[in-house]
Amino acid sequence: MRASNISSDGGAESSALADDNGSEEDYSYEDLCRANPRYLQPGGEQLAINELISDGSVVCAEALWDHVTMDEQELGFKAGDVIQVLEASHKDWWWGRSADREAWFPASFVRLRVNQEELAEGSSGTPGEEPAEDAGRGRHKHPESKQQMRTNVIQEIMDTERVYIKHLRDICEGYIRQCRKHTAMFTVAQLATIFGNIEDIYKFQRKFLKDLEKQYNQEEPHLSEIGSCFLEHQEGFAIYSEYCNNHPGACAELAGLMKQGRYRHFFEACRLLQQMIDIAIDGFLLTPVQKICKYPLQLAELLKYTAQEHSDYRNIKAAYEAMKNVACLINERKRKLESIDKIARWQVSIVGWEGQDILERSSELIHSGELTRVTRQGKSQQRTFFLFDHQLVACKKDLLRRDVLYYRGSTDMDAVELVDLEDGRDGARTLGVRNAFKLVSRTGDEAHLFCAKKPEDKARWLQACRDERRRVQEDRAMGMEISENQKKLAMLNAQKAGHGKSKGYGGGCPSAPPLQSLRPVHQRHVTVPASLPQQQVFALAEPKRKPSLFWHTFNKLTPFRK
Repeated sequence: MRASNISSDGGAESSALADDNGSEEDYSYEDLCRANPRYLQPGGEQLAINELISDGSVVCAEALWDHVTMDEQELGFKAGDVIQVLEASHKDWWWGRSADREAWFPASFVRLRVNQEELAEGSSGTPGEEPAEDAGRGRHKHPESKQQMRTNVIQEIMDTERVYIKHLRDICEGYIRQCRKHTAMFTVAQLATIFGNIEDIYKFQRKFLKDLEKQYNQEEPHLSEIGSCFLEHQEGFAIYSEYCNNHPGACAELAGLMKQGRYRHFFEACRLLQQMIDIAIDGFLLTPVQKICKYPLQLAELLKYTAQEHSDYRNIKAAYEAMKNVACLINERKRKLESIDKIARWQVSIVGWEGQDILERSSELIHSGELTRVTRQGKSQQRTFFLFDHQLVACKKDLLRRDVLYYRGSTDMDAVELVDLEDGRDGARTLGVRNAFKLVSRTGDEAHLFCAKKPEDKARWLQACRDERRRVQEDRAMGMEISENQKKLAMLNAQKAGHGKSKGYGGGCPSAPPLQSLRPVHQRHVTVPASLPQQQVFALAEPKRKPSLFWHTFNKLTPFRK
């Protein structure tokens, strides 16, 4: 079975940049079924890496994301940590060493280092730890090593980009084309959910790779100046935001279809027909998510081995910051989308909600807690307040059921200014106040007076109000917007979940939803953990992975040899 169209010199065949009008041989799904009715089950192997380990080579991987665990069988680490891979026969969990400890770790949380000799030059100690005198000796001993390392990183960027284009093309031609032919199996809406805007990404990446190839110096790769390509195309990478936001929905839709044997058969037949590598469709659909997160890591490594006097140093540095910002923007948009679902459910739980839906103006809950609101007549009202971007919502607790909240109005944060008050008498209301602050109208004489129970509570509210203004400005600067369809869908789902009834969250009032945290892995075996924990990648979830595309170009990376 053909893995990918990689030529003998490590590059990709020109077919990877072919036009969108398709493959040379346009077989159908039915043709393949007739030729091979029993499709192969997806599977993979890590023979290449295990061969290196058995040969005595030191193989190290770099953590892409934090892995937080309380299980003694698992190896905890932070993003950027270096882990020595000791055994990789299992496709999902590898055995490795980090910080003088050996344990299992999820293979999808790491990537193999391009320059393994960095860790072999020093001593036989823990990977990542290198005595200063040995490091200095190594530099004098091998003055060309940094140049070679830059060559390795450049080649990895080019090779992975070519392979990535190949896989985007396979998705578009191998899966999407066949799906569109079978209207009885897939609706237009289903295909839009499963594949998102991946065809737009494919077109964009082809242009990007074309410009990258122009800047690539084949004879002396370390002299390549590719930084400008990233800078010229940085705005184009924003199209990944839509895809990443859509990806969880795509996984859910695909999981539903895969419960039926005919869909499993169909997708596997598509893979075989296109002669794609042995990765299930969900693995292929994850590649754009992984790719956009990988660019900052690759550029950081390239910057590490680019001398300041190198002609491309400034562009590489700027490109690294630009791609890091792109990834941050995508993650922020994804976080906002996850947040609006929770906010919609919160609104449905409030009794007597009036006016427009909260998502019309807000997408994030910043702070919540109890305050005493003092009216102009000097009347005190105990209320629970929820500070969102653009508005402050007031609610009243039910006297008997404290987990039920009643809507009592909102304040437009865009139309008021925050005023800190010293303890003492408030002139407008001629009464003594403590731990107080005001929200004063920018256009009129209206003012809202609030009192906290403790000074520290007041300090938290003051900081939260400042944070709200800062976040609003940041959202405007980044062009952070949630589409009307996404807002409507969130409210519709929340109303369905609540069955049209207003009710509070059990065990307490609605509050700021916690960030997604790692959950313990259940049903573990004594040896290899049974499944991967769900972890945010920057902020993107990483599913159970199939073998990495890296294995298919692994033999090209000679620096892994000792």
